Amino acid sequence: MSRAVQRFTESLFNAEGYRAHNRSFEEEYVQMLLTNTLGNTFYADARDLLAQAADTHEAMVELNPEFMAKALVFARTKGFMRLQPIYGLAVLSKARPDLFRKVFLHVVLIPPDLSDFLTILKGMGRGQGGRAVKRQIAAFLQKTSEYWAIKYGGRGRGYNLGDAIATAHPIPTDERQQALFRYLRGRETTLDGLPQIQAVEQLKQASKDRTRIRLIREGKLPYETVTGAVTANKKIWEALLYQMPMFALLRHLNTFEREGLFEHPQHLRYAVERLSDAAALRKSKILPLRFATAYGQMKHPVIKEALAEAVDLTFASLPDLPGRTAILLDISGSMEGDYLRTGSVFALALYKKTGGRSIFLAFDHEVHDPQPSRNASIMGQASRIKARGGTDTGLPMRRLTELGENVDQIIIVTDEQQNEGSPFYAELQRYRARINRDAKAFIVDLSPYRGAMVPKEDLNTHYVYGWSDQVLPYISAAARGFDSMSAHIARMDLDRLADEKEGNETS
Repeated sequence: MSRAVQRFTESLFNAEGYRAHNRSFEEEYVQMLLTNTLGNTFYADARDLLAQAADTHEAMVELNPEFMAKALVFARTKGFMRLQPIYGLAVLSKARPDLFRKVFLHVVLIPPDLSDFLTILKGMGRGQGGRAVKRQIAAFLQKTSEYWAIKYGGRGRGYNLGDAIATAHPIPTDERQQALFRYLRGRETTLDGLPQIQAVEQLKQASKDRTRIRLIREGKLPYETVTGAVTANKKIWEALLYQMPMFALLRHLNTFEREGLFEHPQHLRYAVERLSDAAALRKSKILPLRFATAYGQMKHPVIKEALAEAVDLTFASLPDLPGRTAILLDISGSMEGDYLRTGSVFALALYKKTGGRSIFLAFDHEVHDPQPSRNASIMGQASRIKARGGTDTGLPMRRLTELGENVDQIIIVTDEQQNEGSPFYAELQRYRARINRDAKAFIVDLSPYRGAMVPKEDLNTHYVYGWSDQVLPYISAAARGFDSMSAHIARMDLDRLADEKEGNETS
């Protein structure tokens, strides 16, 4: 038995040393993939988490490599995570090249994914990964577009597209692609038929703002390319505003405000219209936390109002929950920061989606009534929820029992960092015995730690790991009888994924 697998078989304790129930290997792996957390947290440092991640990938490739391959795809395409699925892909490439071949193009979706993958391989001491890896990289590079070339082809740290081409030696399909590959390798070539690249090269030589703005607009140049080629001033930012994707717009709202663009009614109106475009918001797949972060950074009241509306629009198209719901939000000290911001937005969105068929309690070492409103904005309410004392996950369950609240599902949003043992399950059992034996429980775990508040044999309790726009659809489906997340992943068809990949390669 390897060291990584042995770690899985040991008794588990939570981060404060209290005994926790073991989960299945597959569930633990899904949790790690979907939390994607390697930075500092309240209870552990980055080195602990990084070592745990490496061990978990190595153990899963030994214990259940087929599930691992499916989970990597799920985490990248449904959970919208990058680092952990890509790291796992590098581990899989060595142990099971057959499975690696089937899922590579479903995990490596954009050039930064490929750059991270190659960097991880090098860090593992595996160089360029061998022939099987190079074959998949070459297939990915066949999708290279002018947009990719100007956005991701520049020199810098790590691997860029030119480095990847030198590594995998993809065969160009036509003269235009051959010219594109030569350009990315820094070799002399014709730019005929590559208008965006022509615009970039002319931008580098342009000295007048009028010419620069014309090239930016005609070439539809991304902001990364523009700011890498010239020093952006107010006029340049004005031109970029009108062609930024939604995510880039969110990231640069502070810059636009600092440059005074929102003092101009036309620019302000455009930004508000973009942030209020429900179809564009759905297409962007941006996590609500992004809007929460931007909301906290902005000062302009009209933009803040638009961001608050954007959060509500993000959830408007998501499915409702059946029956009656109890929402329990952890507001203890360990939730301070992103955890509480994420949890508050999610909990309030759930409250709105239930249309009044819910009870909402906040808790730390006491139970609090946050007095949620179905009419007020999610962001406005979330900004007023503050972290405070210690954690007792049993208290809100006890309050539900005392109130005699008969609910169909109980959703607790927490980081599971419990200073007083783990009373949640005892109170959950008591509630089921006295109020509703069929009540489903959903634990939305925002932390990357192993260990669980309930035994895995409890089929009426579901874990949801991390946050993405897929969380509420998952809970909605599970509340109607959908089985566990790991079981859903296990049913994925890898051969169908491979067929889809090959079809894309030949189209």
